[in-house]
Amino acid sequence: MTDAFIYDAARTPRGKGRSDGSLHEVTSLALSARLLNAVKDRNGLEGNAVEDVIWGNVTQVKEQGGCLARSAVLASDLDERIPGLSINRFCASGMEAVNLAANQVKAGAGSGYIAGGVEMMSRVPMGSDGAAIAVDPTVAMNQYFVPQGISADIIATEYGFTREEADKLAVESQNRAARAWQEGRFARSIVPVKDQNGLTILDHDEYMRPGTTMEDLAKLKPAFKDMGEVMPGFDKVAMLKYPHLDRIEHIHHAGNSSGIVDGAAAMLIGNEEFGKAHGLKPRARIRATAKIGTDPTIMLTGPVPVTEKILADSGMSIGDIDLFEVNEAFAAVVLRFMQAFQVDPGKVNVNGGAMALGHPLGATGAIIIGTLLDELERQDKTVGLATLCIASGMGAATIIERV
Repeated sequence: MTDAFIYDAARTPRGKGRSDGSLHEVTSLALSARLLNAVKDRNGLEGNAVEDVIWGNVTQVKEQGGCLARSAVLASDLDERIPGLSINRFCASGMEAVNLAANQVKAGAGSGYIAGGVEMMSRVPMGSDGAAIAVDPTVAMNQYFVPQGISADIIATEYGFTREEADKLAVESQNRAARAWQEGRFARSIVPVKDQNGLTILDHDEYMRPGTTMEDLAKLKPAFKDMGEVMPGFDKVAMLKYPHLDRIEHIHHAGNSSGIVDGAAAMLIGNEEFGKAHGLKPRARIRATAKIGTDPTIMLTGPVPVTEKILADSGMSIGDIDLFEVNEAFAAVVLRFMQAFQVDPGKVNVNGGAMALGHPLGATGAIIIGTLLDELERQDKTVGLATLCIASGMGAATIIERV
């Protein structure tokens, strides 16, 4: 087995995932191709320098359908001899693309890869693929399926997290994200999106709401209360699975849940020979990867068992990790992670997370690995762990180590 290194990490800014978002008129294909070109140009690569492009995207229908990865290669300046692989592990798709590329490199199946993902949620809405887990009664009923927002509220109920704790975490995410932008902490990774005339469409994460206060969030109504308590009454479904709960506390709303946004991210992964051949210096080694299945009803607890697994597999302890990126799908997900491992909140999502910056489903996994790497370098730390919860009950994680 050989080492797999990260040579570059790039991402687009995240645009609001609505029709008035700055990236709404950009297709998933166009955004992906532009980011592939950016990785090629930033690193002086020949068109056929990499073995493959592995690309995550979640809602694989319409313009995000087919093999978007291959289409993006053909739409980019990369050589047509490079194939493309589109993958879907829901919210961890971008991370799984990176992990798969790294493990291919470690196994000797090619010396270099571009891996990442994209999601244009303003153009291809979440859920428009009609996922079987949600709509097919032969699996949904047997697994006590509930929507993710209900799952997040189940976590809050089961582990005793309050609305105030969730809102406090959301405000802190906003503050950290605003500070990160003010101090230029994302500058190395950001690739501004330009139109065909070379004019900049977006050069910053536009979902952020700097200055958000606890008072602001207190005005928001719980987003999942009606679907839980009224129709179709998902709380009752959940309590069939968890009869020890006499009710579900609905604490999540738009302010303490991840934002719907557009965006893409890419990483250049290769072995030592790849770097030498192209005159590149590795930034980090991908030390370990892991994935796991979990309870599909509570659904979003995956970061805890997958972290336990990746640490055990790599012979490490939680104290060996300097910084953490835990995707802020919902506040309770991060609160549960910090509770389970008793980690210092000052080491988790140092530059804010998806509650402030947004969660472009297929790209987020690659984004948070890149953010983790940038922050390890900024703080001169060594080891970081990135992890996500995943729809239908899964978890994924990656440990990187600076070199």
